[in-house]
Amino acid sequence: MQNNWKVLITDYAWPSIEPERQVLAEIGAELIAADTGDEAELLTLAPLMDGILTCWKPVRAPVIAAAEKCQIIGRCGIGLDNIDVEAATEHGIIVTNVPAYCIDEVSDHAMGLLLACARKISRYDRAVKSGTWEQNIGPTMRRIRGKTLGVVGFGRIARSIVPKAKAFGFTINVCSPRTDPELIQQSGAQKVSFSELLATSDFITVHAPLTAETQGMFGAAEFLAMKPTAYLVNTARGGIVDTAALTAALQNAEIAGAGVDVLETEPPEQNEKLLTLDNVVVTPHAAFMSEESILDLEVAAATCVAQVLMGKLPESVVNPSVLERSNLRANF
Repeated sequence: MQNNWKVLITDYAWPSIEPERQVLAEIGAELIAADTGDEAELLTLAPLMDGILTCWKPVRAPVIAAAEKCQIIGRCGIGLDNIDVEAATEHGIIVTNVPAYCIDEVSDHAMGLLLACARKISRYDRAVKSGTWEQNIGPTMRRIRGKTLGVVGFGRIARSIVPKAKAFGFTINVCSPRTDPELIQQSGAQKVSFSELLATSDFITVHAPLTAETQGMFGAAEFLAMKPTAYLVNTARGGIVDTAALTAALQNAEIAGAGVDVLETEPPEQNEKLLTLDNVVVTPHAAFMSEESILDLEVAAATCVAQVLMGKLPESVVNPSVLERSNLRANF
């Protein structure tokens, strides 16, 4: 197929981009990998590109403005906080994501962090490896069955965690202001306000997108409103939780502990105080990972780009208003 399309991938968190390359090669498109993915490099490459794929690197307004030929910006993931969707829409560029991948992985990881906190697994592991064989370290452990799990958000991953948590005997409360209470009730949970969720939960797991509304959603006041025996789990976005406030809450025993897969700054600074605390479990933004989920992600993200370049509507358009614009660049 004699097409001269070029597609940029700004960054990726997996060993190979051959799946993406193969999907795009089938329509005659060339995949080009950025060296650093920094904005200066993207500004140089963007004018040559018909499509852009990005994992974590920011694709902001200056890059979008420079991408004069670009028809689509595809997120290799679910969240969209690293893409200026509004700027893309103004320039007639479709933005896509992959909303249905890693549901099992992230909900499993959230439960894993919850269990690691509740059963002090990481703390025991560190103690034994350092020569301490002692059960009575850290906070008192309490039985999980009968406790209350608060779930923030009710997207695919949050809905997936409900049956897993119920299997452990949790009562489940959900804070999702825009979700119909009946839908939540049908899942075996109940809808509550954010203040009620803070006050009643023994564990809170965060599954909301990072938006202006959720930025810093968990700060000093929220930790004070939680039970001192409660645990926070975050596998969503680091910016939803104020790191300094979480660190202070853990140091001051305002909450019992936390399990986090995401941080405000990734990777964290070497002197990050949170990482020195015994009552926090930290993993390196890895909740989404498995061989199966990564392959699904690579193929799905690249397929969206291929569909747009071939004049087909992709499955996941996150800015549907762009389809009505006179400057829409895709040729449907």
